[in-house]
Amino acid sequence: MPAVDKLLLEEALQDSPQTRSLLSVFEEDAGTLTEYTNQLLQAMQRVYGAQNEMCLATQQLSKQLLAYEKQHFALGKGDEEVISTLHYFSKVVDELNILHSELAKQLADTMVLPIIQFREKDLTEVSTLKDLFGLASNEHDVSMAKYSRLPKRKENEKLKAEVAKEVANARRKQHLSSLQYYCALNALQYRKRVAMMEPMLGYTRGQINFFKKGAEMFSKRMDSFLSSVSDMVQSIQGELDAEAEKMRISQQDLIAVNESVYTPDSDVTSPAINRNLIQKAGYLNLRNKTGLVTTTWERLYFFTQGGNLMCQPRGAVAGGLIQDLDNCSVMAVDCEDRRYCFQITTPTGKAGITLQAESKKEYEEWICAINNISRQIYLTDNPEAAAIKLNQTALQAVTPITSLGKKHEVQHPSQTVKNMENDKIIPSGSAGIQDSIQLIAPGTPIQFDIVLPAMEFLDQNRGGRRANPFGESEDSSKDEEEDSLLQQMFVVRFLGSMAVQSDETCEVIYEAMRQVLAARAIHNIFRMTESHLMVTSKNLRLIDPQTQVTRASFELATVTQFAAHQENRRLIGFVIHLSEPLGEESMSAYVFESNTEGEKICYAISLGKEIIAAQKDPEALAQLMKSVPLTNDGKFMLLNDVSEEDGTMHEGGEESEA
Repeated sequence: MPAVDKLLLEEALQDSPQTRSLLSVFEEDAGTLTEYTNQLLQAMQRVYGAQNEMCLATQQLSKQLLAYEKQHFALGKGDEEVISTLHYFSKVVDELNILHSELAKQLADTMVLPIIQFREKDLTEVSTLKDLFGLASNEHDVSMAKYSRLPKRKENEKLKAEVAKEVANARRKQHLSSLQYYCALNALQYRKRVAMMEPMLGYTRGQINFFKKGAEMFSKRMDSFLSSVSDMVQSIQGELDAEAEKMRISQQDLIAVNESVYTPDSDVTSPAINRNLIQKAGYLNLRNKTGLVTTTWERLYFFTQGGNLMCQPRGAVAGGLIQDLDNCSVMAVDCEDRRYCFQITTPTGKAGITLQAESKKEYEEWICAINNISRQIYLTDNPEAAAIKLNQTALQAVTPITSLGKKHEVQHPSQTVKNMENDKIIPSGSAGIQDSIQLIAPGTPIQFDIVLPAMEFLDQNRGGRRANPFGESEDSSKDEEEDSLLQQMFVVRFLGSMAVQSDETCEVIYEAMRQVLAARAIHNIFRMTESHLMVTSKNLRLIDPQTQVTRASFELATVTQFAAHQENRRLIGFVIHLSEPLGEESMSAYVFESNTEGEKICYAISLGKEIIAAQKDPEALAQLMKSVPLTNDGKFMLLNDVSEEDGTMHEGGEESEA
């Protein structure tokens, strides 16, 4: 160790300028040491604080490793191996936390504490002695100045002795403080070297002890564990690389597709439409009413699930029911000058939701899918085959049918009423099978509107009173309704009508149904006009549900045939036989789809005809009134022997007045 510079104690009493100059060097060194010690202490306290934070961090890390098992990841399948590995790592971290706590304690005792003691004891002592030495020097200077001003006269001997004693005391005090100050400065040169090395010695020993204990604790049992974890990580990385390559190739293939995939309604002329769907999913625009006349459209994801139409907003976990499709009907509508809009109507005839598709293909497939689902095809054993069979009518319509094939020989309730008026109303047995050409002439046009505009013009200009454009009912029609013994209203949708050549059997109605449905499928006609069918004991009237205007009216006596479809029981048809002014006769078949079973409509028509026949014979009318219950006002009440399609039974019957 090199020699240390010292202040000579022998020169303290003399207090020469050379001694003062050397003292200033020692004081400057002490000031620099004090500043450096403060900076060093801050650095060591930061190390100690970091070690304490390391203890807290490792403790928190151990808790988080154990918390992985409790996170309930939605895609956490197959994480058992990861969970067990993290549990083991948690134990390792806990053991390391113990070592970190011991290291933090050693750093506090062997590194931070010595440097604090050096600063608080040695450096503070030097600073205090410096202040005392300065005060003593100032007192000595004052006393010497006072002693130097003494006069030469002898009568001042007493004052001179007092001042000399004061100088001696001040000099003694200065000498004593300088000796203590010099000794502290000399000792500081040794203590600063010890103070600089001792904390680092404690820090190094603490770290060596930490690593030594860690090596002893983990070196033997951690090698195999770390090796297995490393192999597992490499295996997962290999799987990731392989999957990334597959995704890259798949992404390139998906990007290389035709531009039509991104363009909505790319093939408007001849889109490939699947009409046999029993499930459908995709985005549609839903029409929402926000006021009396204002509406908004919201783009949502729709999908079918069984007989339900579900809606799922973007970001939602699951979808919600928006419409029950069983026995519902769907039709194309014009809505706010938008394309591809269609409306779903409930079985009760109430207008449901209005939707908009983004392309013609989606528009027609949604309508076909909802139609298939509404017929409850999804409940059959093979719904796909049933849907294909149902939609094959378009292909069958192209080929002329020479025979209608065998029909069910079981009579329906609508066909068991009495034969009346030329015995052509309802056949009393199984009718003979006729060729379709004999029933309906080939190439007969089909009318898809209830009344053509030309017919409306003729009706309004055919004499009599002018039609009321605002839909107020005429007084005569009200009187007829009040006088009628039967009033029953049904919600129906007009499918089509066509001229027929025979009304001797109900087979003509089945053939008309087949051709109307086939023509709709061929020409992609989905629009249907909804009306209220009023069955009275005098006529059949089609009423507009909004304006209450009568769209068409048929005398009940002109209805010569009526029947419901044998498979799709919501289809109902009837034949109107009219006599033209020139002696010619015309027969037309009308086909409708109802919200209820067609047999109920047939029963109402049959009852109306029985009332017409019974009104000619009072005894027969009385017998009929005994067999059919009446309401309080003397009108017939229709009993629902057959339950509704949803399974609900009407206990007390249904009043015949709508």
